[in-house]
Amino acid sequence: MSHSITLNEIQIENIRKLAGEERRKLGFIGETPIANDIFTILENMDIRLLEYPIRSDGVKPAFSAALMCSTEGDKELVFIGLNTADFFDKQIFSIVHELYHFYTKTGSHLSRLSEEENSCIEIEANRFAAEFLLPESTLKSIVLDEFKTSSLREMQTKMLLRFTARLQCVWWLPYRSLVRRLKEIDAISDEQYERLYGFDERDLNGEYGRMGKAINKEVFIKLNTATNNIGTSPKDIEVIIRNFEDGIIDEDKFINALNLFNKKPDDFGYEFEVSAEDIDEFEEFFTGEVYNGN
Repeated sequence: MSHSITLNEIQIENIRKLAGEERRKLGFIGETPIANDIFTILENMDIRLLEYPIRSDGVKPAFSAALMCSTEGDKELVFIGLNTADFFDKQIFSIVHELYHFYTKTGSHLSRLSEEENSCIEIEANRFAAEFLLPESTLKSIVLDEFKTSSLREMQTKMLLRFTARLQCVWWLPYRSLVRRLKEIDAISDEQYERLYGFDERDLNGEYGRMGKAINKEVFIKLNTATNNIGTSPKDIEVIIRNFEDGIIDEDKFINALNLFNKKPDDFGYEFEVSAEDIDEFEEFFTGEVYNGN
C-alpha cells in the first residue's frame, strides 16, 4: 500500500474501538450502513455543517473539509466546513474524517489532500472514517457469507469489481477506500490491490462505471457526482428565520442572510413587495430627477 506511514497494531485497534463505540452510541449496530444518515448524525450532535464548493486550479479540490471549534461563554460551538466541489462519496468520507478530529479533541483542523499521505494523524483519521462507515468485522462477515472463504485471491478481476460496486452502493464509501479495506482485511493480494487501484472509478462509461450503474444507477451516479451545494444545517436556517420573525433582524438582513446559502424568503412562505416609496425612488433615478448625468 502506498502510505509512507504505516499504523501499528495498537493504533489500529484503538481506532477500531473508538469507531465501534461511537457507532453504538448512535444506534448503528452490525451490518447497518450509515451512508446518508451522516447528515442527521451531525445535526443530532449539534455540529453545524457549512457547505460550499471551492474548486482548485488542478483536477482535485484544494481541500476536503475543515473542523472549526470555538467557545462562546460556557458553550462549545463546532462547525464542519465541507467542500462540495468534491464527489459525494468523498464528502461523506471527509465528514467522518473530521469527526475523528472531533472525537480525539485535536481541535480545529483543515484537511488538505497533500497532507493526508504524510501525516500520521491524517492516516488515523482516514482509517477511522473507513472503520466508522464500514467496520472491519462487518466486511469480513460479508465476504465470508457470500464467498464461503475469507480470501478473494483466486477471484477474477471482473467479479471483484462487481463485488466492490455492490459494496459501494450499500455502504457509500469511495471506491478506493473499499479497495483499501479489502487489502486491510487481507482478502486480496498486493497485485490485486494495485490492479484494482489502477481503474478510473470516476469514468461512468468505463468498465467499473458501467457495472456500478447496472447495479444501482441512481445511487452510483449520486456517489460519483459533485453536489456543489451551498448551504448550512437546517437548524441554522431556522435560527435565521426566527430572528426575522422575532424582529431581531429586518427584511434586508433576512434576505441577505438567506442569500448566503442560495435560499430566498419565499422558499419559507415569505414574499416581500417593493414599497410605493421605493418605486418612486427607482422612477426618479431612471427619469433623471435624481441623477442628471449624460
